Amino acid sequence: MITIKFVYFAYKFINRCFINRTALLTKTNFLCSVNVRQYRFKYDICSDKNLHVPVMAQEVLTYMAPSPGKVYVDMTFGAGGHATKLLEHSPDIKIFALDRDPSAYECAKDLSQKYPGQVIPLLGKFSELPQLLKEHNIKENSLDGFLFDFGCSSMQFDVADRGFSLSKDGPLDMRMDGFRCPGQVTAADVLERATEQDLARIIKIYGQEKRAKKIARAIIDVRYMCRKLETTKELALLVESTLGGEIRRDSLGRFSHCATKTFQALRIFVNNELNEINYGILLAQVYLKLSGRLITISFHSLEDTIVKRHISGNITDNVANTVALKYAHHGKVFDKSDIEKLTETPWEMTHKHVLIPTAEEIETNPRSRSAKLRVIKKVK
Repeated sequence: MITIKFVYFAYKFINRCFINRTALLTKTNFLCSVNVRQYRFKYDICSDKNLHVPVMAQEVLTYMAPSPGKVYVDMTFGAGGHATKLLEHSPDIKIFALDRDPSAYECAKDLSQKYPGQVIPLLGKFSELPQLLKEHNIKENSLDGFLFDFGCSSMQFDVADRGFSLSKDGPLDMRMDGFRCPGQVTAADVLERATEQDLARIIKIYGQEKRAKKIARAIIDVRYMCRKLETTKELALLVESTLGGEIRRDSLGRFSHCATKTFQALRIFVNNELNEINYGILLAQVYLKLSGRLITISFHSLEDTIVKRHISGNITDNVANTVALKYAHHGKVFDKSDIEKLTETPWEMTHKHVLIPTAEEIETNPRSRSAKLRVIKKVK
């Protein structure tokens, strides 16, 4: 039942964003496999203990409130920063450490040796969680907490060959699954196969880039006049030249490359991130106990909007609506019963406003600057 809902959700969300992902790219299997030992040999990211600093770790500890005997799912294990903090705070808990990246899976295996029987490594996407938990006899309404830390991890950005960072020259890959899914399309495949119209929509919708059409036109021109774009440096230079070296600033007033939003758009599209986030929240609702906690850390408005839609009950057929409820039917007047039905939600906020990092944390860990943390409790 859950899998069927996911397929329907993906179809609905893609149609609302006007991008036919299935027609554009070759079909990708949900279940993939790879020799993770070979993958780790190439990208040994677990040896540096200071590689990843968990964002808003103290807030996660405060609101998750781990206590002995409780069971949690870290849906984005990464290098294990948050999971380690939880285990150090309360050693008698159990954590299912899920990640789609084989390198992160190896980190989870390392941590499971330090905490035997308490850390259970799981390799897969959010949508693969039901079958992974089934292997461990985990039933619905049985878990105490879920933690999501959306986006890319530091270890993915810091490895040039992964293709996530525009500051490091490497192949245009951007697959969070790495080589686990050899049939999955890469960012280079998207740039090579997509039409100009589709590229413009991808960059505009997923990157929130105002000059998406101009960038898409430049990509098509390069494709037919020169060559295939294959490296991050080539794409970054193309966008920079297309926009005339436009100078942009981030939220801290620091220089931000003008290709940043284009890279974000391709990464989200290649990894089907928004569909996975929506489905992950649906799964949390299924597996959490009453009063179980769901903590999300998002880094841009597309991720945070999906979370807010679920909190407010603004979903249709298990799909987070793309607009706020007050704009969805502007020509219709609703009575009280309609409003109650439309805004019915199983979630309750545990704090009044969204939480953001402190100034001290932003200074010591600049990558946390755009983080937004929300904590919700399952009430029905």
